[in-house]
Amino acid sequence: VQHNCEVIGRVHSPFQEKFGIPRQPGLAAAITGEIELLPPWDTAGTVERLDEYSHVWISFIFHQCVAQGWRERVRPPRLGGNEQVGVFASRSPFRPNHLGLSVVRLLSVQTVPAVKLVVSGLDLLDGTPVVDIKPYLPYVDAIPGASGGYAPAAPGARLAVSFADQPSRLLAEREDGDYLRRSITELLALDPRPAYQRDRQTGDRVYGMRFAGHDIRWTVTDSVRARSWSRSRPILPGPCSSRGRAPLSPT
Repeated sequence: VQHNCEVIGRVHSPFQEKFGIPRQPGLAAAITGEIELLPPWDTAGTVERLDEYSHVWISFIFHQCVAQGWRERVRPPRLGGNEQVGVFASRSPFRPNHLGLSVVRLLSVQTVPAVKLVVSGLDLLDGTPVVDIKPYLPYVDAIPGASGGYAPAAPGARLAVSFADQPSRLLAEREDGDYLRRSITELLALDPRPAYQRDRQTGDRVYGMRFAGHDIRWTVTDSVRARSWSRSRPILPGPCSSRGRAPLSPT
């Protein structure tokens, strides 16, 4: 039986590209975003009493992966990106219907001027199509003693994160500086590099991602390296993610 899903909403997220997005929801709890409902589902009636719940399930489409099709076997990052498993034994985006599922904290429900859910801990790309929203029910959605297979526990912070002096001063001057510092620290501590690069010494290699309208640049190194940046460019000098300490800056 063929069934077409309707897109009921869109994600407004600080993640502007796939690289750097946490691989599961809740790993970067500071990250906030919105789920905006689309007509005809954008009514106060559709979200009535939803604010009584602390978390919601978001069903969405991995829209940037649709053109690449699906795969029978995939290489999960939790296995180092080398070992293969069946696609149904993973949360890979390369699925037959490219459907994803994330549980996020519900901070508030807004109905004016538009119907939006303000959420945190999201792992969704900006513009992601949403196909359903359901309340999280602790008594059935959290099962004591359940087995997590090859991913039995949430990954912890892999890297210590520090900010160079100039980025620190710039963040201190911004109204949203504390939010940006917390968010960037959480993201880089998870080590967003490809799994096959994580145990390699990468020296002066500069990594980058787009986040909340800023170009974030960082290096992974064992020593502090000062770098220059231009205040005239619309770029936030980000922190340097490191195994010890390392300053991060756009160059």
